[in-house]
Amino acid sequence: MRFAPFPSRLAAPMRAAAIALACALALSFAGAPPARASTDFSAAQKTDIEKIVHDYLLSNPDVIKEAIEELEKRQKVAEAATREKAVNAHAEKILHSANQAVVGNPDGDVTLVEFFDYNCGYCKQSLDAIAKLIESDPKLRVVLKDFPILGPDSVEVAKLATAARMQLDSKKFWDFHRKLLSTRGHIGKAQALAAAKDVGADMARLEKDAAKPETQAALKEVATLADQLRFDGTPSWVIGQEAIVGGLPYAQLKTKVDNVRKCGKSVC
Repeated sequence: MRFAPFPSRLAAPMRAAAIALACALALSFAGAPPARASTDFSAAQKTDIEKIVHDYLLSNPDVIKEAIEELEKRQKVAEAATREKAVNAHAEKILHSANQAVVGNPDGDVTLVEFFDYNCGYCKQSLDAIAKLIESDPKLRVVLKDFPILGPDSVEVAKLATAARMQLDSKKFWDFHRKLLSTRGHIGKAQALAAAKDVGADMARLEKDAAKPETQAALKEVATLADQLRFDGTPSWVIGQEAIVGGLPYAQLKTKVDNVRKCGKSVC
């Protein structure tokens, strides 16, 4: 953060205190708790400092903007570090859990993980990008994790999709997933059953498996992972050691996959 010179009548200790107070006031606009006022000054001195800071910020409002931007930058860096730590700590369940679908090349040299909801509009938009990646990259392994956060219908669909995964091979499940996720409008039980029937699923087994405790446990595992990764929306991704929330276009996903293959990280 940059500050313009304070009036020369301020002694050095008062100037330092005023700068500290300006920082605290600026950060308070960004939601950070204000710093406690120093007890080394008299009431009159504090009043003088507060007025100088007040007048300074009114004359230089960009200081507040800079403080907010710096705070957001630091928060993003800290959040990324926390997520990377979680990726490393839970890598086995993220990449190799039995409670997930694997499409593309199951023995691929790079894995892209998507946490999704069948009613998520951005997930629907991401479907074409993932399909294009799989078609163009025979060495790509894609993990699909049901993360139903958009209401009861999404939970019901996720149960049926989990049951479908239990009985369908990778290719048929990918067909089911694409058919269901590309369905227009709101997706509920009827749409999930129709998509399963279209790909030849055993419908009687499907509904029985959807009601099993194992199905609920599978969805709970994904929800726990999402919480550990601080995912609060869909789609969310894990690629290399990076965990990302939000839709990503094909070009960006491809670049990250290529980078992992080249240097072991999503950003080289």
